[in-house]
Amino acid sequence: MSALLETRHLSRSFGGLKAVEDVDFGLAAGEVRAVIGPNGAGKTTFVSLISGRLAPSSGTVVFAGEDVTALPAFRRVQRGIAYTFQITSIYGNLTAEENVALAAHQPGARANHAILDRVGLGARAGQRAGTLSYGHQRLLEVAMGLALRPKLLILDEPTQGLSDAEIEGFIGLVREVARDATVLLIEHNMPVVMELAHRITVLDRGRILAEGSPAEIRANAAVQSAYLGTG
Repeated sequence: MSALLETRHLSRSFGGLKAVEDVDFGLAAGEVRAVIGPNGAGKTTFVSLISGRLAPSSGTVVFAGEDVTALPAFRRVQRGIAYTFQITSIYGNLTAEENVALAAHQPGARANHAILDRVGLGARAGQRAGTLSYGHQRLLEVAMGLALRPKLLILDEPTQGLSDAEIEGFIGLVREVARDATVLLIEHNMPVVMELAHRITVLDRGRILAEGSPAEIRANAAVQSAYLGTG
């Protein structure tokens, strides 16, 4: 598999706090990668640097062979990077279908309804997004990301607020999406991570602590001590 995304010496500081520090990271096309770590490890800052929502203090971001470090978020979206935010970013006064249409910048109702069907919201296409449950709002956000037809879909805590049944549906959805796109997943639900991820990157205090397969990460003593709480 060829590299779709690379970061080189990527860093971001907020005053004296080094939220992300000297991160070299590679993501292969077609991969499902999970990024895990304790609260404050720098996970959301890291993916915000990849998506262009934040500018790095230093380092580079290369996507599909192009240095995109200086590009704003909307230009990265045009190149195929879609990021669903940790805090829902839907338009509450619009219907679910209208939210998807707005994300895709096209009115094609049939296509938009098909995307809602994929995430399990087809029956709620005409419902105002602000009246959806929190879990359904998260799924709508995923639908909005899919509407962009991304090469890379970044999902930030997507199972937060979902029921067990919805989480099972989400796992199936990610597997389906991964046939056509690369998935980068920030997730605290470790059973979901272990079931979905081809590889796992562990961040701790803004740096990469470990990388490996789910089995390798589960057996890593440093990870157990810093994050899994079994050290």
